[in-house]
Amino acid sequence: MSTVQQPDPRDRPARLTVGVVGTGRVGPALAASLQLAGHRPVAASGVSDASRRRAEALLPGVPLVAPEEVLRRAELVLLTVPDDVLPPLVAGLAETGAVRPGQLLVHTSGRYGTKVLDPALRAGALPLALHPAMTFTGTPVDVQRLAGCSFGVTAPEELRLAAEALVIEMGGEPEWIAEDSRPLYHAALALGANHLVTLVAQSMEVLRTAGVAAPDRMLGPLLGAALDNALRSGDAALTGPVARGDAGTVAAHVAELRRHAPAAVPGYLAMARTTADRALAHGLLRPEPAEALLEVLAGATDVPGTADLPGPTDLPGATGNGGGPGESKIPGHPEIREHPEPPEGPDDPRSPDHPDHREHPEHLEHPENPEHPEHPGEGDPR
Repeated sequence: MSTVQQPDPRDRPARLTVGVVGTGRVGPALAASLQLAGHRPVAASGVSDASRRRAEALLPGVPLVAPEEVLRRAELVLLTVPDDVLPPLVAGLAETGAVRPGQLLVHTSGRYGTKVLDPALRAGALPLALHPAMTFTGTPVDVQRLAGCSFGVTAPEELRLAAEALVIEMGGEPEWIAEDSRPLYHAALALGANHLVTLVAQSMEVLRTAGVAAPDRMLGPLLGAALDNALRSGDAALTGPVARGDAGTVAAHVAELRRHAPAAVPGYLAMARTTADRALAHGLLRPEPAEALLEVLAGATDVPGTADLPGPTDLPGATGNGGGPGESKIPGHPEIREHPEPPEGPDDPRSPDHPDHREHPEHLEHPENPEHPEHPGEGDPR
């Protein structure tokens, strides 16, 4: 073992005092990560009992003070509050004179770029938007999850190096997002992460209704494989009755959901229509079975008995090789098991012989929502 004494991170140059305004799930984790890089958390603000407990767990010994006092003590201030709170907070801090010239002011909202910090900019602050594309739990595990996490970064040109350095020190990877693209970027994360949580939770509820004792155990391997396939192959990973055009199976699904889990019907129909559109556009679903399928989806407000609907082998162009009800083509949906035609070959990205078909790390934990620190909605897609 080496006897060479390693330098103390606190002795590194340009170490900053760090403050946190909003000790919800995100702020304390980021501050703790910066502390590991040698920066020094000196103050935080939090209102609820839960936020105070989180601050104590992740930033032990750091005093909890008013937001204005956080800015007075810190050179780098993390504004980790819900999106709707951020604009009035920034305006209020600027109006009260709490913002100091040369102070780094960082917000973690996915929705906003740096323009939301304009009131502080006019007071001399240096604005950065650093949004971690990760879900947060409010526990120490969040600090570990930042390793390799992408950050949506928006910064003035002269501060790009500073923004990049901070993200890298937290273990993340900077991804530059234009100011006017922030809402679209954030919507994409919400679409994938937040809606995935809704789909999985709803799927577990329906499985319990169907008598499955451990729906999480059933879905875990399936969803892990489905997410991995989707991340590697995109729409080529679609499987199941919608992508095959199995109108009879889809009608049976809707009828059963309407009977036993009516709250799941609107989401099922919306995803089925979107899946059908994408499967058609990518040549996975042929026009003939698609027509019967879309008729079922269009008439789903009054689903007829399945005995009167065409089965998989009765549809024009059907191959008769439809899978069971556990094979769905909704990306990330629990029912993804096998790929549709054409047959696999070495040039097919779905084939085991294709160079891109290789083992990937599991993607079982997906962002629920990295922002929204301490309010009831505190898990925002970021």
